[in-house]
Amino acid sequence: MRVGLFIPCYVDQFYPHVARATLTLLERLGCEVDYPLEQTCCGQPMANSGYEHLTGGCNDNFVRNFAGYDYVVSPSGSCTLHIKEHLHATNESAATAIRSRVYELTEFLTDVLKVSALEAAFPYRVGLHQSCHGQRGLHLSQMSELMAPPFSKPVQLLNMVNGLELVELDRRDECCGFGGTFCVTEEAVSAKMGKDRVADHLRHGVNYITGVDVSCLMHLEGILKRTGSPVKVKHIAEILTATV
Repeated sequence: MRVGLFIPCYVDQFYPHVARATLTLLERLGCEVDYPLEQTCCGQPMANSGYEHLTGGCNDNFVRNFAGYDYVVSPSGSCTLHIKEHLHATNESAATAIRSRVYELTEFLTDVLKVSALEAAFPYRVGLHQSCHGQRGLHLSQMSELMAPPFSKPVQLLNMVNGLELVELDRRDECCGFGGTFCVTEEAVSAKMGKDRVADHLRHGVNYITGVDVSCLMHLEGILKRTGSPVKVKHIAEILTATV
């Protein structure tokens, strides 16, 4: 299958190693992966700020770059959800086709590739941050307030990593407070929510915090660095490709 690799702009600019890990993982699993060079922002920041009517250029560019692939895969739950729910373009038939085959990385691995084993090792205590867009928008995991059987696609994959000890948190699906432009317009609330989320991981003695959204991890990483914590963050793609 031909996969178009969709790398959000902030990942491209600040966390390119996450993009490389995603590419490595997909190729290890037998995918033919292309990276369209003319891709840019998906338009989510504008849409979240109330300016979705100005995202037409982003949408048309996205369609030009990703039309024709069997699947479009991204290491970002929030950007994937934006495309899945909001991509409309001049070529609407192509946009509709893309919306039906765009996947966040972990849902692609579990739902499409149906991965049952990974050659990865990561001998550390790891806390999983289940970001809101992934959990409540893409349904990557069950929401704890629902009386329903629990599941988690990221946990399913992390359990395949040799030596990894997944730590149970007190509030496993609490928001970190990043929220895209929310962290700019409501910075005090955002920072306090992030501190609370970090504290839950620290109470349980994690070595690393992981998740499916680099944006959330970036927010948590900033708090960890400012407090001098030795705890690090790693996107799930980095852990699923780790060999140490």
